[in-house]
Amino acid sequence: MEFKQVLSWVNDLLSYHLFVLNQTPVTIYSLMVFVVLILVFYALSRSLNRYALDRLFKGLNLEKGTRYTLKRITQYLIMTLGILFSLQFVGINLSSLTMLFGLLSVGIGFGLQNIASNFISGLILLFERPISIGDHVTVGQTEGVVSRISIRSTTINSLNNISIIVPNSEFISSNVINWSIGDPKIRMDVPVGVSYNSDLETVLASLKQVARENPDVLKKPAPDVLLESFGDSSWNMVLRVWIANPERHHKIRSDINCQIIRVFRAKGIDIPFPQRDIHIIGPSGEKSEKAAPRVL
Repeated sequence: MEFKQVLSWVNDLLSYHLFVLNQTPVTIYSLMVFVVLILVFYALSRSLNRYALDRLFKGLNLEKGTRYTLKRITQYLIMTLGILFSLQFVGINLSSLTMLFGLLSVGIGFGLQNIASNFISGLILLFERPISIGDHVTVGQTEGVVSRISIRSTTINSLNNISIIVPNSEFISSNVINWSIGDPKIRMDVPVGVSYNSDLETVLASLKQVARENPDVLKKPAPDVLLESFGDSSWNMVLRVWIANPERHHKIRSDINCQIIRVFRAKGIDIPFPQRDIHIIGPSGEKSEKAAPRVL
């Protein structure tokens, strides 16, 4: 096969009409040019964000969350312009996309509601910024630090250093705890039950001592101890403290609970546990009582 014949065969292959979109023929060549142009605009947006905008925003002393949002918006704008330019370059004008958008709207109505919802939620997160990169958040049962916000989902690094991908709609439709927004200090309640035989003043003083000795507990607002209710076998007390590092609330709560056990044991304060009595009726109908094993 001669070289000219090969070129002719390749030209015929690249010029093969795959389909026609509103009287505009779409060929293999036009699709290849379209893909190449999209890749060029994608590389341009990444390079612009990584080198130019990153240095510019750092020079303006913008916070990390604001820089991330502006970089994301810039990247999406460049990609949108790139897609429109690529379509025009291959001969598909915007009026030709009317039918395609109509088909997409039907698809959204039948099976793409979640994708559309996550997409719109992603835009809301980027513009409204209820959460930012580096925020410590709790969404449902997921707690961790926000590491990435994209159009469809948000990535959270959990307390176990596991990356969890959460759909953006979860941040809009459900309750979200942002431990990092606003005033960083939070109030933490630590419940504990004490025996009815305990000396109340000793219990109050012991719990306040635990709060004073913990370095993570703030002096102002001052810790407080409340007798919340009377239980079946205990006074239900609450040690109320304020902490400045909400990200460490699990560790601080554990430290306080451990110290409560140490102080109570040193001062002879009992933490009661449930106990039940079993009534046994013998063959003669006589009733006897036996203490059941204690349940910890």
